[in-house]
Amino acid sequence: MVRTARGRCDSGIYHVILRGINRQDIFYDDDDFQQFLKTVGQKKTDNQYALYAYCLMSNHVHLLIKENTDNISRIMSRIGSSYAWWYNQKYDRSGHVFQGRYGSECVEDNFYLLTVMRYIHNNPVKAGMVRAPEKYKWSSMQAYYSGREYPVKLTDTDFILGIIHVERSKAIERLRDFMGQENDDNCLDDEIKKRKSDGEVKAEIEALMNGESIGKLQGMEKVQRNEVLQKIKESEGITLRQIARVTGLSLNIVHSV
Repeated sequence: MVRTARGRCDSGIYHVILRGINRQDIFYDDDDFQQFLKTVGQKKTDNQYALYAYCLMSNHVHLLIKENTDNISRIMSRIGSSYAWWYNQKYDRSGHVFQGRYGSECVEDNFYLLTVMRYIHNNPVKAGMVRAPEKYKWSSMQAYYSGREYPVKLTDTDFILGIIHVERSKAIERLRDFMGQENDDNCLDDEIKKRKSDGEVKAEIEALMNGESIGKLQGMEKVQRNEVLQKIKESEGITLRQIARVTGLSLNIVHSV
């Protein structure tokens, strides 16, 4: 059951989702993923919050966070604004990187806490990217199984492992069993729609061009071309890389519009 929260949770624990604006990608290479994790680590100083789990997908982020000395709104604002500044500098663009306000739900009991953790770590498995959650590079699963992650000690694993068993080795063993169970977990469904095919994207762009061939986009006046790009970027299920690939325009041009 999805439990949407905008007020303060009694537990102080939240499952949070950040989405790329217009559902576009927010990570394009390893440097982007690493920078976001560094940002999360930097904002944890002075015990402002604990991070129990994370998973970074190409166009959205899952975080399982416990408030300590700061509240969730300020925590997410600092993380989002800091990464957005870095991202805009790198890609020579301006404007929003994330889609409006983050989505969140309260996590008020230990059973649901474990369920959310499993849901978060299984995102890349459900997307068909890996066969097991620990095989995905950009999640906290390896922090639980092996203690390895970057930045070091970013994830606070002791709390959740302590819920499972007082002995760490047994807790990890039982966590593996729990992660492998068949489930229909549905936690704060991010409603990310299936991506459109290149053919569908091409057809949408040509419709915006009043039936003209997509090949003419490159020869258009800049203002007219950018109007088409702005409109197609607002369409659901299309990435910036896909627009660049279909149109033949550079990714930097698509980014900057």
